[in-house]
Amino acid sequence: MIYFDSGATTLQKPATVARAMATAAGKMASPGRGGHRPAMLAAETAFLCRQAAAELFHVEDPENVIFTSNATHALNLAIKSVVRPGDTVVVSGYEHNAVTRPLEALGCTVKVARGTLFDQESVLADFDRLITPEVSCVVCTHVSNVFGFILPVEQIAALCRERRIPIILDASQSAGVLPIDMEALGCAYIGMPGHKSLYGPQGTGLLLCGKGQKPCPLLEGGTGSLSRMQEMPDFLPDRLEAGTHNIPGIAGLLEGIRYVQSKGEEKILWQERRLTVEAARGLSAIPKVSVYAAHDPNVQTGVLSFRVGGMDCETVGERLGRQDIAVRAGLHCAPYAHQSAGTLESGTVRISFSAFNNSAEVRKLISVINRIAK
Repeated sequence: MIYFDSGATTLQKPATVARAMATAAGKMASPGRGGHRPAMLAAETAFLCRQAAAELFHVEDPENVIFTSNATHALNLAIKSVVRPGDTVVVSGYEHNAVTRPLEALGCTVKVARGTLFDQESVLADFDRLITPEVSCVVCTHVSNVFGFILPVEQIAALCRERRIPIILDASQSAGVLPIDMEALGCAYIGMPGHKSLYGPQGTGLLLCGKGQKPCPLLEGGTGSLSRMQEMPDFLPDRLEAGTHNIPGIAGLLEGIRYVQSKGEEKILWQERRLTVEAARGLSAIPKVSVYAAHDPNVQTGVLSFRVGGMDCETVGERLGRQDIAVRAGLHCAPYAHQSAGTLESGTVRISFSAFNNSAEVRKLISVINRIAK
């Protein structure tokens, strides 16, 4: 199979990930639940994973790296720690439902900085205009999961620092591909999955907590610490990690992060961006195919959307699937992004690359789409 759906989950992973998970399943128990060797091995693995993530994302204290079940879990923790019911919040026009649905549930007034697709200056100008005194928080995706559009998060974060407004960053499509510096950005929180460009298994994620933040737990329960207390501990990571850890998942995530560190984010991005440019050129040459690609490749990652004439996007996705080419079609859980780009009614077909894709696979996709378009 040709797998072009890494924006959802990187199916192809380093072999070390599965080996680490198997080892953990057979030899590790739960951290903080005993002084015996299986529990201590689990605790060591969990710490090493926090430490590796802290190094990769420039988090001063590894204890501020929280394990979650996915990016949605991480973003819910972040949003519900900062935003109060009825608050006014500014978001980008490219947010995922993992951001917009929690805000809707809180009854927030949401101001949308849409800008123009692939135009960072217009997005920044909208944030500058909308971040007014009544705004209590900014939530922004780093990269659009539909179009691969890189938002100017460094400048947006600078606006927030200047106006003393907390910012939450959704790094679901950027962690492992673009450099992320928690200290330099000054974010309140950064949420990310483990199963996308960090090459970890499904069911893993991370929440990076900024200095001085007082997060609110979504769950209360056992932590292996301060068991006499009937309140959750007031220190991290215990405050946000109630219940048994997914140690096989954490062991796999550790190996995924190590893979990213060894290969290098810059090299991974270069490879994905090269494939994106190749795919955009090839698809654009096919009559009836509309491609959503940036003129400047530096504002797009390895995610590319397109449409084929008047064909239903789901139909195109199914026909590609029958040719053993895996893509994602529809609205991608991101109606804000489609509304911003004018594709809300039609949706798009999305291809998204990883470090394991190559040019021959792109050429095969272009050939199949050419036949479908005809």
